[in-house]
Amino acid sequence: QVQLVESGGGLVQVGGSLKLSCAASGRTFSTYTMGWFRLAPGKERQFVAAISARRENTFYADSVKGRFTISRDNAKNTVYLQMSSLKPEDTAVYLCAASSRVTISRTDYDYWGQGTQVTVSS
Repeated sequence: QVQLVESGGGLVQVGGSLKLSCAASGRTFSTYTMGWFRLAPGKERQFVAAISARRENTFYADSVKGRFTISRDNAKNTVYLQMSSLKPEDTAVYLCAASSRVTISRTDYDYWGQGTQVTVSS
């Protein structure tokens, strides 16, 4: 029902910035909590940030708090992840996802994008 397409990944230097976008299909986008997760080599898929539907409450993993900002534009059916002060440990495939609940748990997300690679060089 919902298709998600990420863009904006790439290679950046330590301390640099990058902005990811996730475009969603469907007229019900505005009702979904949207989240960003990342998958790094040797690690499980981990929560990064989420933004709820109506109140646009935001949630962040401790590891990115103060450096990353999640936002959404319901008119454009798009969610963004602005990443600053990037570190080598931020290197991962970043995936956006949609959930019908206000949640940070990856098991509660029903729709997933294909992912976009972010590499932070040291």
